[in-house]
Amino acid sequence: MNIKDLLVKDVMIMDLQATTKQAAIEEMVDKMYAGGRITDREMYKQGILDREAQTSTGLGDGIAMPHAKNKAVKEATVLFAKSSNGVDYESLDGQPTYLFFMIAAPEGANDTHLQALAALSRLLVNPDFVAQLKKADSPEEVQELFDRAEKQKKLEEQEEQAAAANDSTKRFIVAVTACPTGIAHTYMAEDALKKTANEMGVAIKVETNGSEGIKNRLTAEDIAKADGVIVAADKKVEMNRFDGKNLVNRPVSDGIRKPSELIELALSGNAPVFHGSGTDASSEDSSAEGSIGSRIYKDLMNGVSHMLPFVIGGGIAIALSFMIDQFMGVPDTQLASLGSYNEMASWFNQIGGAAFGFMLPVLAGFIAASIADRPGLIVGFAAGALANTGGAGFLGALIGGFLAGYVIILLKKVFSGLPKSLDGIKTILFYPVFGLLITGGAMLLINVPMKIINDGLNSFLLGLDGTNAALLGALLGGMMAIDLGGPINKAAYVFGTASIATSLAEGGSVIMASVMAGGMVPPLAIFIATLIFKNKFTQDQKDAGLTNLVMGLSFVTEGAIPFAAADPLRVIPGFVVGSALAGGLVGGMGIRLLAPHGGVFVALLLSNPLMYLLFIFIGSVVSAFIVGMLKKPVAEAA
Repeated sequence: MNIKDLLVKDVMIMDLQATTKQAAIEEMVDKMYAGGRITDREMYKQGILDREAQTSTGLGDGIAMPHAKNKAVKEATVLFAKSSNGVDYESLDGQPTYLFFMIAAPEGANDTHLQALAALSRLLVNPDFVAQLKKADSPEEVQELFDRAEKQKKLEEQEEQAAAANDSTKRFIVAVTACPTGIAHTYMAEDALKKTANEMGVAIKVETNGSEGIKNRLTAEDIAKADGVIVAADKKVEMNRFDGKNLVNRPVSDGIRKPSELIELALSGNAPVFHGSGTDASSEDSSAEGSIGSRIYKDLMNGVSHMLPFVIGGGIAIALSFMIDQFMGVPDTQLASLGSYNEMASWFNQIGGAAFGFMLPVLAGFIAASIADRPGLIVGFAAGALANTGGAGFLGALIGGFLAGYVIILLKKVFSGLPKSLDGIKTILFYPVFGLLITGGAMLLINVPMKIINDGLNSFLLGLDGTNAALLGALLGGMMAIDLGGPINKAAYVFGTASIATSLAEGGSVIMASVMAGGMVPPLAIFIATLIFKNKFTQDQKDAGLTNLVMGLSFVTEGAIPFAAADPLRVIPGFVVGSALAGGLVGGMGIRLLAPHGGVFVALLLSNPLMYLLFIFIGSVVSAFIVGMLKKPVAEAA
């Protein structure tokens, strides 16, 4: 595929005027529409925004590749745009973006936009080429640069293949590159490794696990003769084939930033020797290296992220059942059946209860699956179900998920000596049966003390009122603002969601209400601060303030991260004080909430919506004034 043919001169922007991400996207989409490359401006722009919502296409090093594939696109096109001053595009490295490649592909296209991304990524890994693009003055010059670069790239690849085939004296390594989206970083790491290996006089073969599938797959012969293996990946790849080889396992970003370090380590003989699990599944060691704490956190978040849709959907359905009964009326003698007294309320209650019933099994199942891959899923589900029926609750399911995952890891080691002909039967018979029996038996014992702890914790939470509830609410609200979506924030949030299951009969959880209030304050405080303290923020930050209003009202705490990252010592203390104040006021007033998410959109599901919103407003104003007073004026800070 020739990139030059997709780079249409009529839709190039040689001097992008936008200074914000949203404005840049709109300016490029307008150019696409004016150039007749798309038929529906809004449909195509929504496709771009949907892709950005997954993760920023600002790749770092001043480059962004927004892309979309939908019905609005008439013909595959790559729009090139250049900004002289740089745009805050929320890039992965946090730096301004100067070069943009907006890729549009028709809905029926053969993954044209993905192929374009891959080809572009391979060229843009060359810093000299990027520097030339930044200096280009005309569309014709841009096309000429790409045409020359593509021809040079093909010539280099042919020379590399010929040299590798004729030179058996070079040391040889193999590598695998992969990123979660399987687009740019996968191929940028491939090119960085190839280029550096060539400079070091090392032969290399790189397999890419990208959006187009596995390309340049490593053969058994390649692996056998390799002096070392590099896996630069942020997702699971097939690992057991590397059994017995010195293997360097790093994030894909290291493949781009530190290729020489990875190659030297792979050839040194000091890299750890990889030992496979003896199954055809991807090894549990195939993720990027990390500390024990980071692995536990990753496993826990895998369970929580899969659990949340059940809690959110089920919680809101049950909350609606309470609202329906309150609206339609329930006799005083039947208040105990609130939420299921009227037929319609009963329907919503049953639907929500069904979703809630999966909460603990899903939590435990996906924790176990994160640890031990697919064989851990069934055992984890069973452990969560036993924790649910045994009264061990959320904490029991948490323990059950980790127990199930590590039991399967143990079984993999136990059965690793069996003949290879039994590999298939291990996954469908040995792991589920023995894993279920061992984990299930352990859970029956664990449930006894965990039920006592769970009942005690529930009694404590349900008995909270006044000062005690205010203190706990302040603590959890403050935790939501400390790292804005990090481990501390997630710990408070998980604690809040766990409390919902034990507070259904009471009409909701005070803990969850305090947590959500604390999480809404930081972005709302930023919005207020940018309005009041105009000299303390840049124009880009003021523009982002309006975005934070929407995020705050929606309970998206992460909207305040750029402001905290830019000036943490002056911003985070204000966030923590305001969030703790809001959480403490909510807890002290005993306001309850059944929905674990939604912000103002679930206000009617609160026991006292008006008071709740007032407390959030108070916390946000206090936080905004602290942030505004601590921050320096823009000119002085610069």
